Amino acid sequence: MTDIKLADLHQFTGTEQWYRNPLNQNVLFTEGAKYVADQAGAYWLLDEIALAQLDVAAVKTEGFQVWKLDVETNRAMLSCGNGNGTQVYAKKIAFTDFPAPGITLWFTDKVILLPSEY
Repeated sequence: MTDIKLADLHQFTGTEQWYRNPLNQNVLFTEGAKYVADQAGAYWLLDEIALAQLDVAAVKTEGFQVWKLDVETNRAMLSCGNGNGTQVYAKKIAFTDFPAPGITLWFTDKVILLPSEY
């Protein structure tokens, strides 16, 4: 795992390749989301988003989702909003070694992506 410089994520605009989430085959993720998972050792984050599409009624009814991971001293809060300021889901993460203070990912049309890839 290496540090993620959030400014480096702006290089991802659009995507040429999609990857399928192994835990929810209906969910894809982009090159930018894969970069985050690879660099931060955070495939668990993509899995959390993909599994919520199966298990959380309030999440799966939202066509557009804003996922935020807020990290503080090896703990985190993962939340999902509808993009209009309404939070529809939140989960405490008891331990994480995510190397940045947080990150935002979007989910729409069954794809997890960085905001700059939209």
